[in-house]
Amino acid sequence: MNKPIFSDVKPTTEPPTSEVSNSKYNVVALLAGLLFGAGLTISTMVDPARVIGFLDILGAWDPALAFVMLGGIAVYMPLYWLFVRNKNKALLGGPLHLPTKQEIDKPLVLGASIFGIGWGITGICPGPAITNLTSGDISIFAFIVAMVIGMLIATKYKSTLG
Repeated sequence: MNKPIFSDVKPTTEPPTSEVSNSKYNVVALLAGLLFGAGLTISTMVDPARVIGFLDILGAWDPALAFVMLGGIAVYMPLYWLFVRNKNKALLGGPLHLPTKQEIDKPLVLGASIFGIGWGITGICPGPAITNLTSGDISIFAFIVAMVIGMLIATKYKSTLG
């Protein structure tokens, strides 16, 4: 078996339940990705200026991103409490991989800080970056290549952080 690229991503040995085929999972993943990308694009969250405007709380603050976040929470929270929380299974019957780590430790604080700095400098986070690939903007491709390189470097040195 190949070693996972990212140490926190555990390969699952649990195959989809016999009632649900891999093609159903793939169709659901495709629809979820299309929905996510359409939502990001329609809400203009793929526009780095919109994100930087949200982060500029001492200047010309743009609260639009907060409304997008609240909209996502308003849709997902009832679904989580009704369908996900106590079942520990996805809607198609597969296992859920919810985070179990509860502590705020040095790697979390350092990683969040680095992510925030990168997000603040560019106005782009990973989801909108992938959505922005459709723009053909070479700087987006450069951003994604740099992001993957940063992830690989961080994975290599993560164990030294404790």
